[in-house]
Amino acid sequence: MGPSALRYASLQQKLEALGFSVHDQGNIEVPIAETCSVTDPKLKYVDCIVPMARRVAGAVATSIQGGRFPLVLGGDHSLSLGSIRGAAKSKRLGVIWVDAHADFNTPETTPSGNIHGMPLAALAGLGDPSLVQLWDETIPVVDPERIAILGARDLDPGEKVNLRGAGVMVMGMEQIDRFGMTTVVEKAIERVGRDTDGIYLSFDMDALDPNYAPGVGTRVSAGLTQRESHLACELIAETGKLAGMDLVEVNPILDVQNQTAALGVDLILSALGRRIWEGS
Repeated sequence: MGPSALRYASLQQKLEALGFSVHDQGNIEVPIAETCSVTDPKLKYVDCIVPMARRVAGAVATSIQGGRFPLVLGGDHSLSLGSIRGAAKSKRLGVIWVDAHADFNTPETTPSGNIHGMPLAALAGLGDPSLVQLWDETIPVVDPERIAILGARDLDPGEKVNLRGAGVMVMGMEQIDRFGMTTVVEKAIERVGRDTDGIYLSFDMDALDPNYAPGVGTRVSAGLTQRESHLACELIAETGKLAGMDLVEVNPILDVQNQTAALGVDLILSALGRRIWEGS
């Protein structure tokens, strides 16, 4: 339902108004959750999620091979198991992960067993083999030292250990409050852009404060403002290195008059170059 909500918020029309040629490839086939069974409580619905991730990876890789920019809509963050993997098939990527959560758990550290709390760890080479390697790709998909997490404010104890051990840059709300979004994003860009072919932006709408984005599955208070979020996207756009983007965690069942999807569309536009004023 998340991608439909974003389409309903005129995503394609607004991208075309910005000058882009849009090829909507439709939805990736995803099993209905209620038809999937939990075979491992530490890897819930893994038998349904892994095939989905492979399909996403293939679609993104094909998009990039065709000279296009992949924009992936969701849905929960487990889709990034596939999207970033597909983008990294032909490029050495840095990743900026904007999220209230780090999604850096493994089956050993997860308190819930939800795979949407594990994709970034798997991309960095940590976790269950079924998530770490979907095909014959080189492991890790992304160098952990070329990953920056922005806006984090809800980290599990074992996840913190994983992050420190891997060398991931974490710029939580404390750093954003103290130094400001411009400084934080510039530090992240410098870190993940070093010796890479491009930057992949994976933006979870729960990074925003729930007052601005109520339609998410895992709300955490004291989050980003709308302007902070737009500024982050604008600064990333200015690098000219954006290689792909996810916009995830849009849940219209929990939303109010589709405001989360509408804001998500606006953030996509900012990441792809829209400006209020083109002067200095």
